[in-house]
Amino acid sequence: MTSPSDRPAPATATPPDSGLPFHEYVRRQRAAVDAALERLLPSPPACPPLIAEAVRYSVFAGGKRLRPVLALAAADAVTGGSLADGEAVMPAACAIEMIHTYSLIHDDLPAMDDDTQRRGRPTSHVVYGEGMAVLAGDALLTEAFRVLARHPRTSAPDVAARKLRVLARVAEAAGAAGMVGGQVVDLEASGQLTSGRPRPAGAAAMNAAALDAMHARKTGALIRAAAVAGAVMAGAPDAAVAAVDAYAGHLGLAFQIVDDILDVEGDPATLGKTTGKDAAAGKPTYPGLHGLGASRRLAAEAIGRARASLAAAGLGGRLDEIADWVLHRSH
Repeated sequence: MTSPSDRPAPATATPPDSGLPFHEYVRRQRAAVDAALERLLPSPPACPPLIAEAVRYSVFAGGKRLRPVLALAAADAVTGGSLADGEAVMPAACAIEMIHTYSLIHDDLPAMDDDTQRRGRPTSHVVYGEGMAVLAGDALLTEAFRVLARHPRTSAPDVAARKLRVLARVAEAAGAAGMVGGQVVDLEASGQLTSGRPRPAGAAAMNAAALDAMHARKTGALIRAAAVAGAVMAGAPDAAVAAVDAYAGHLGLAFQIVDDILDVEGDPATLGKTTGKDAAAGKPTYPGLHGLGASRRLAAEAIGRARASLAAAGLGGRLDEIADWVLHRSH
């Protein structure tokens, strides 16, 4: 039996319109991503109804969709806005959002950050219990790689080669060298590991380079993978992929710095989550190490470097606007 999630991925990205205001462009791309996610996520009878419900509870909780929008925008940028096969990019964009959502579900668990609110509503483990939250995260992670492997459905050797390249990059970004490794460093720095290892001196002992390195894994790796996946699946030459990768590396740093700033001075109602928990838990943060004013400067400098990477490669499209969005976001 062919499950709904095994059907050919529909819903390509909304054709980019240079005349659209950026907020409308993002709204349309989010809608296209959501439609594709609904089709690609597993549904009964291919899976038990409860796991289908649990994964959708978190996936459709109202996130920014930064990573899939970034993948789609990168594909448009490397093709000059004339992407011929948007269907090749959308599955990768959705798979990366699945991985991001899995990471949030697991981060919210009592064994990790112990958060009870995410995106303005109770977290997965509050609603479904810890065991089900673990399984929902596991399902999203593994389903993401099924989507990457199976879609788009084609026997074309060049597309198969792109899919393999993206699979390897996304796996590296999600694994021990990427998000998982970054989370380990974070847990160790805040004294949350119970392996019998002595607790390090904590946030105060983490210098600027170590903080950057931690977040390059924990946050930046998947943001870079999203941009690279879009460029690769669009058939970009290596030089353009490298430029998009460099841009996204700086973008990911700015995103995390702004995230840390918002944890200090953001509005919990706007953010949809509890603020101030990082400092209370002794987690290393940019404002904690540098102060708020210097952190804002560091974020702006990172965005400047991101834009310079695009300009050097002659890339444009919506990527510059995404950089501005990241720098000035309120949630």
